[in-house]
Amino acid sequence: MKQFSELTEQEVLALAITNEEEDSRIYRGFAEGLRQQFPSSAKIFDEMAEEEVTHRTRLFELYREKFGEYLPLIRRHDVKGFIPPKSSLWLMRPLGLDEVRKFAAKMEVDAERFYRKAAENARDISVRQLLLELAEAEAGHENLAQKLSEKILHKDARATEDASAKRMFMLQYVQPGLAGLMDGSVSTLAPLFAAAFATHNTWATFLVGLAASIGAGISMAFAEGLSDDGSLTGRGSSWIRGPVTGAMTAVGGLGHTLPYLIPHFWTATVVSIVVVTIELAVISWIRHRYMDTPFLQATFQVVVGGVLVFVAGILIGSS
Repeated sequence: MKQFSELTEQEVLALAITNEEEDSRIYRGFAEGLRQQFPSSAKIFDEMAEEEVTHRTRLFELYREKFGEYLPLIRRHDVKGFIPPKSSLWLMRPLGLDEVRKFAAKMEVDAERFYRKAAENARDISVRQLLLELAEAEAGHENLAQKLSEKILHKDARATEDASAKRMFMLQYVQPGLAGLMDGSVSTLAPLFAAAFATHNTWATFLVGLAASIGAGISMAFAEGLSDDGSLTGRGSSWIRGPVTGAMTAVGGLGHTLPYLIPHFWTATVVSIVVVTIELAVISWIRHRYMDTPFLQATFQVVVGGVLVFVAGILIGSS
């Protein structure tokens, strides 16, 4: 790898050309990834990609004038100082609108910084002038994006995309998380309280609850992750939904398991019951808040199931 300061003007221009081509293709990737769920925002990234193509054309025209037809292959990862992206976000499906916007904003900041640094080292006046112009263009991309947003993302389009973003958040995070939380909070009640009333031993009860919670979390993670890959249902990546479901299942079970670290049996049991009550209330609120379920209906559905499992555990443990 070469230091940036070691690059010749020919190599700097070649690197800039490669960067603009890569950025254009990234914006195209964003546009394609957003087109189905966020068609108006996809148009904005199409426009941004075209802008990068224009920059590349200007750079190549100047390069050809100065150095001829041969264009050396030099890319970001050939030069020290460039920080590679943490992920190839443009290849992921489905794409989150907020993530894409943040990624694109960082791209523009990095591009502006590159051009300004390159202009400082340029000795040729025409090269320096073009690099400074491109730096200003990259700095103005935020304004361009804003203008394109105002032009393309009219009120109705923005409302539609906001609704799509909310739907994606619901399908990928809220629904899997809620399913896991409900399963962990309810399904672990029976083994936990059966062990508690069968043994009256808080440590043994804690171990049963811990095993039930972790086991249920692993089971739910695989069940959700392998249920579908999201390509047809639009529920998002199974690599996200699976861990979300598994983690929330374990959390739901551990909430009323941890009180059994208290040595006194009845104290631990009372605290655990209080925690269960809080868990069921939280689940009811989430269903009401994100699933548009009337609060009383959500509470009734959750509480009835929880109480039945709770009573079954006590009866089995006391028999």
